[in-house]
Amino acid sequence: MKILFILNDAPYGSEKTYNALRLAMALQKEQPQSEICIFLMADSVTAALSAQATPQGYYNIERMLKAVIGKGGQVKTCGACSEARGIKNLALLEGVEISTMSQLSQWTAESDKVLVF
Repeated sequence: MKILFILNDAPYGSEKTYNALRLAMALQKEQPQSEICIFLMADSVTAALSAQATPQGYYNIERMLKAVIGKGGQVKTCGACSEARGIKNLALLEGVEISTMSQLSQWTAESDKVLVF
């Protein structure tokens, strides 16, 4: 089963990105045959930045994205959203690609489930 997560909120300040990644990680653990795709849009594109430093005991979106990627998940960011936020030329996490709405439309058409956070 192919499951697409579309994230919109900033990685911190709201727990939507955190909860989406928790679910993605749980699916990878409990349904290892599932294909997990994550498309970061709007303010969530900042979740793909490397070197995130969070306080001790606080969740870290960078580590969570790395865990999803490490288990075969795909993560892409909206190119226009990345450019609008000035991060298109910054270092992103290894395995994250800047992408397009065309890619998102393809993933959406191919997916069995689409979850929007």
